[in-house]
Parts: sequence; C-alpha cells; structure tokens
Amino acid sequence: MDSLTQIILGAAVGEAVLGKKVGNKAMLYGAIAGTIPDLDVFSSHFTDTVTALEIHRGFTHSIVFSVIFAPIFAWIVTRYESYKDIKGWSWLFFWAFFTHPLLDAFTTWGTQLFWPLDTRLAFKSIFVIDPLYTLPFLVFLILTMFQKRTSRKRRIYNNIGLIVSSSYLALTLVLKSVAFTKFKSALEDQQIAYKQIDVRPSPLNTILWSANIETDDAYLLAYYSFFDSQPIAFQTYKKNHELLGDLVNTEKVQRMINISKGWYTIINKDDKLLFNDLRFGLLSMDAGAQNFVFQYEVVRNDHGEVCFVEQEKSPRDGKKLMGDLWTRIKGN
Repeated sequence: MDSLTQIILGAAVGEAVLGKKVGNKAMLYGAIAGTIPDLDVFSSHFTDTVTALEIHRGFTHSIVFSVIFAPIFAWIVTRYESYKDIKGWSWLFFWAFFTHPLLDAFTTWGTQLFWPLDTRLAFKSIFVIDPLYTLPFLVFLILTMFQKRTSRKRRIYNNIGLIVSSSYLALTLVLKSVAFTKFKSALEDQQIAYKQIDVRPSPLNTILWSANIETDDAYLLAYYSFFDSQPIAFQTYKKNHELLGDLVNTEKVQRMINISKGWYTIINKDDKLLFNDLRFGLLSMDAGAQNFVFQYEVVRNDHGEVCFVEQEKSPRDGKKLMGDLWTRIKGN
C-alpha cells in the first residue's frame, strides 16, 4: 500500500500495543516502523531493474525480518527513551513490521511473507491507494491522538479504526469473488475458451474490476463495474512471445518472465522491443491501447548483456486514466 496508509496502520498498531504506557510516542514509533519495510525501494539506485523488482517486497516484507529486527529496534529505542521495557517495544516493532506486509498481501504485487521461500502472497483485492480504506482509518487515528493516554475513548477510537479498516479488507475479498464470477459467466456466455483468469481492482476503488484472461495465443483484457448494464467486452492482445527470439533463453529475460508470473506480451514499437507486464493493466481504456503501466524496453548494453529499461510515464497519462476510470465506473 501507499506510504500514508502504512504510516496510519503502523501508528494504530503501535497505539494498540503500547499506547496506554507511552501515549502518542507509541503512534510515532509505530508510524516509523510502518515505513521501514518499504526502504527496499532504494535498491533500485544500486542495482539493475530486474534485480530491484525481485528485491521489492521481499526480505523486508517477511516474517523473518519482523522477528529479527523487532528486538534490535526495541533495544535501540530503550537506549534513549525513559520507558525501558524492551519486551514491550519489541512487540510494538514486531506487529508494526508484520502488519505492513500483511496489508500489502492484499495488493496485486503481493509480498514474500514467507521469505526465503520463493512464494509471493497476493490476494489482489485492493489497489495500492484506496481512499475507502485509508480515510476512515485516518479519522479514527486523529480522534485517538487527542484523547488522554489513559482515556477509555482512546482505546475505543483506535479499535474502531482497526476494525473498520480490517472489515473493509474482508469486504474486498467478497467483492473480488463476485467480480470473478461475473467474468467467468461472461466467458462462458460468449463461448470463449480460456486457460486461466486473473482478477484485480482498478485504481482507487473496488467498484470497477479488471481481468486478464489467458488463451492459447493471446490475452483478453476486460473491465466489469457493479453498475454495468451491458455484457462484458473483451479486448484481445496477442502474446507475441516469439518476438523475443533467442533472448528468451537469457537469464534476465527468464527472471523477468518469472516476476510477471507469465502474464506478459511483447510488442515491437518504433524499433523498440517492449516487454509488457499485464498484471497492472493499461494507462488508457481506449480499445487497442498498448501503453501498459509497467512497460520495459529490452536492450543489450555495451557489454552485450540484456537489460530492461522501464518506459517513462507522463502526468498526462495519469490524468487521462483517472478520467477514463471515472467514466467506466459509472457503468457501460
């Protein structure tokens, strides 16, 4: 999830664990702990694109990280804070670290919660930014913050925030199940043979859902809104995996295919060989659009090594997508 949401979650968890004993400091340290797992993004400054993608939401988002580093950070805090209970601080950091990847597991990218196992947990039921999750949570956290440390209202407000946000996460799983059923029924009604379906929410909401459907030589992309009145329409995107040629046998390409979980297409555009990760959709809802959110040019560097260069996105792309989404959410 986005940084603000993780800060709010960390602060609420910190309050639940240690707020009665240290007051707002529990929120402060919980908020800090809630951001620490995402420091893995800095790996992109020291390594190549493929390796950075593999590292993201890996070790720092695992149970192992939470168990090892919680007591370390707790020991550091007790060196200068008046509250010296290392066990209490350890629990605060553990739960703030652990709930971070647990929340991220509901997103499309998912987390390697069970690192070092190469298994990414991804429920794909909430977008990385969802106001319906974050804003109510923030309101109750602010209400909590202005209550006295020993106040009963402080516990109540914080607990309500945690319960409401957790209930919304549970609801997203139900909504995804309904959307999945709608896509599956549409495929059957239109007599489309397919291998597998991947369903996820569109940006900023859980009303409009998107799906990737794999067939023998293509992928079908489609949208479904709970306000739809017309049948679901499917857009076809050829896999074009053969365009990779001998590059498909190189280590970097194989690793990138593994990162995308096999959901990718290849296009040749303006003499550029582009690798499109389908899991995160397009920046446009126009029919036949090819500007995927995660699109990489496959190139060879001066040493003959294969590299992936992420294609830049402009503010205009984001603005258009928001307009398209708002129109599509209201139904087809």
